[in-house]
Amino acid sequence: MFSIGDFARLGLVSVRMLRHYDAIGLLRPAHIDPVTGYRSYQAGQLARLNRVVALKDLGFTLDQVGAILDDKVSAEELHGMVRLRRAQLEARITADLARLRGVEARLRTIEREGYMEDAEVVVKKVAPVRVAQLSARAASYDTEDISPVIQPLYQRICERLGAAGVPMQGPGIAYYLPEDDGTVLVHATFPVNLDTDAGQVHDFEVVDLPGIEAAATIIHRGSMENVGPTFQTLAHWIEENGYRALGLAREVSLHCPPDMSEWVHELQIEIASA
Repeated sequence: MFSIGDFARLGLVSVRMLRHYDAIGLLRPAHIDPVTGYRSYQAGQLARLNRVVALKDLGFTLDQVGAILDDKVSAEELHGMVRLRRAQLEARITADLARLRGVEARLRTIEREGYMEDAEVVVKKVAPVRVAQLSARAASYDTEDISPVIQPLYQRICERLGAAGVPMQGPGIAYYLPEDDGTVLVHATFPVNLDTDAGQVHDFEVVDLPGIEAAATIIHRGSMENVGPTFQTLAHWIEENGYRALGLAREVSLHCPPDMSEWVHELQIEIASA
């Protein structure tokens, strides 16, 4: 038998916590001295204590922990819960980091309010192009919603074009179509030279991306997470020159090395006279 203090040290918990577990019936002492009231524990009770602490740290309430333990959860089942919880926490961390990067990028945009970027805005005609594409839906047009969707799409379309032996005929083009429910349909594409009437079946779409009669274009350098100031410059230019924007921008990937700080994109927004 171990005193409550010794058992707490062996179980890497506090005496206060053991007393609380006793009070709610989650982990009773093996013996309570009827005269002194001292609690004593057996080494075998460490197994239940380990499960209590693990399940609590997984986010279960103590009531839920008790119910799970009463169902005799096995070590294998506990491992499965841990793996699931790890995946949930990793996803949350990834989302929180993306949100933090989005806030930082927004702050940089705010800091540059009133300052025009050196990048030149060029109005030009964009020719139609046949593309291979994959599509997916994003919750919104916010960077934190778009980035986790567009990046895997580009990876998959590259893999599928390579597997099909279809060469890319130009840089990647991302375009976005807003939906009535606030979501955005995201398209990752590459120009290809394919005959749509040839009867070939591919695991990607082949579509003709229409041309743009007049597009206001600007070069953005660096990660797309920091595209805010460039969009801000483009928006000011469109307004000050008597135009209005039609739809969301296309993003042409001119240079995309592993280091995102070296990325180069051309943003293209269709415009018309205001």
